[in-house]
Amino acid sequence: MNYRHAFHAGNFADVVKHAVLTRILIHLAAKPTAYRVIDTHAGAGLYDLTGPQANRTGEWREGIARLAAAQLTPPAEALLSLYLDTVASFNRGGSLTTYPGSPALTRALLRPRDRLLVCEIEPETALALAENLRGDARVKIVAIDGWTALKAYVPPKERRGLVLVDPAFEQPDEFARLADGLAAAHRKWPTGIYLLWYPIKERKQPYLLARRLAGTGIPNILRAEFEVAAPDADRLNACGLAVVNPPWLLERELAVLLPALASCLARDPGSGAARLDWLAREK
Repeated sequence: MNYRHAFHAGNFADVVKHAVLTRILIHLAAKPTAYRVIDTHAGAGLYDLTGPQANRTGEWREGIARLAAAQLTPPAEALLSLYLDTVASFNRGGSLTTYPGSPALTRALLRPRDRLLVCEIEPETALALAENLRGDARVKIVAIDGWTALKAYVPPKERRGLVLVDPAFEQPDEFARLADGLAAAHRKWPTGIYLLWYPIKERKQPYLLARRLAGTGIPNILRAEFEVAAPDADRLNACGLAVVNPPWLLERELAVLLPALASCLARDPGSGAARLDWLAREK
């Protein structure tokens, strides 16, 4: 399979992932010292929602478009406001035509002293990424395999930061590589925050991933799983996030944010669901 995220940009999985990413970046910015974000599988950075790829699937209409038009409770609105405001900043006149992927979203939230390293191996996508993020001294773009980058660029010189690992899951071994890559990176940088994304099309691989992560010995791993309908082998209806060393308020925030998103983005009334638990927790 030759994965192209432009077909899926702004879908429910992007919304969940980027809403959580934004909350983590807010917590990192709460301290004055600089931080670094390493995005191992960056993609193109920006996506045209009016183009043929996005419109072929229309997934963004059930994701970011639905959320942008939703009436949220005040607590959920407060937690999502910066994410939604940042997405809106890439659009003009109230129309939703562009969706920022994780590199563009992260760059928009960096302070002058913070840094972003983005990695992308697919040549056409890497060129688009370089074009979309050009001219910013805070950003370094590297054409490199994301799994290699996870080994090569951890730890960063900054003591604080986040590693986002969001592979395409084109290969059957990527669930195992996710756990193994995290374990190796964590040994080198145990104080970093790690945000791992994975699809849920059936239950076996996510279950095995959870067991592998719990068996790494890493002390603090918060798991969030989210669905807009029951998992389906033919269509992405659910996804998961594992957060290593989550900011201390994040669990409380996700307990509000995830049910609100499940209610808003469910395919059918009552079909949305979210779970939040710890795979490992330091005593």
